[in-house]
Amino acid sequence: MRVGIDAQLVRGTATGIGEYVAGLLAALRARGAVDVVPLQNGGLDPWRFDRRVLWDQVLLPAAAARARVDLLHCASGTLPLLAPAPLVATVHDVAFLRVQGHVRGYARAYFGAFQLARYRSARRIVVDSRFSRDELLACGGIDPARVEVVYPGVAADVFAIERRPDEAPFALAVGTVEPRKNLAPAIAALRDVPNLRLISVGPFTPYRAECERVARAAGVLERVEFRGYVARAELLDLYARATIALAPSRYEGFGYAAAQALCAGVPLLAANAASLPEVAGAAAALPVDDASAWSEAMRAVLAARSAAETDAAALRPAAIERFAWGAAAERVAAVYARALA
Repeated sequence: MRVGIDAQLVRGTATGIGEYVAGLLAALRARGAVDVVPLQNGGLDPWRFDRRVLWDQVLLPAAAARARVDLLHCASGTLPLLAPAPLVATVHDVAFLRVQGHVRGYARAYFGAFQLARYRSARRIVVDSRFSRDELLACGGIDPARVEVVYPGVAADVFAIERRPDEAPFALAVGTVEPRKNLAPAIAALRDVPNLRLISVGPFTPYRAECERVARAAGVLERVEFRGYVARAELLDLYARATIALAPSRYEGFGYAAAQALCAGVPLLAANAASLPEVAGAAAALPVDDASAWSEAMRAVLAARSAAETDAAALRPAAIERFAWGAAAERVAAVYARALA
């Protein structure tokens, strides 16, 4: 079985989807049962809308045809209108149909309704969580029998992190700075947690200005650092040193930041929203927009740092087992086989 995998979003500032594709490729290769062909264009920036459409609709199908694949796995969530082989899609979320009303209309149309129509023609669909499955099926027109939940894996370098929390405490928030990641309430909560800094890691959107406005109004701007996209080594170092990891999102199809924190042994505070309770369990207990609840939870961790560290370390082995890429790759390979049956 020769499978082409859309790997364009691994390039450049790879976020959660890039992490997913890179991990899946490596795990499928290690497994050896599938001949996987990563499909990429080294000179194309996938983060510009026009070039993303060019890749999805023209260059990706052409690359799949040249590679003579038996199956094309559109692992980044966007599918071509015409493809030279049967399609498997990974649908990470349907945010553009649910919560991305602030995005320009053409982007909502392309990543939303246009892609939903493409999903209906895919042989099989992989989703990252039961939440994402329910959200996708609620959009209508998709046979539930073709949709399978496969939790993504977390990279082995996260499993290998050796915790060494800084004496001066800081909270770490990993993810694109955008409205659905909902960083503003966590920033506002710092007003009542005077000894805590917050470091945000991830690409910026205009939502950063709203976060800075909230920080300024709360009098905590000097304790909030927006680092933008960082190199992998810096990200791993931050996970090793952070006092708390924060996942305040109001909408996640999976929640890599929460899964990574669990697998790194970092005490985690997460919102009780979307897929986060499914991924993070009891750590996902906080109301999405209640800054006072977030500040209370942060103070509780700071008041008992040693106990919080011990509890996170106790949860770590189960998280590593749950989010190992080997099991995910085995299930995805089985999806491929069913798609070609």
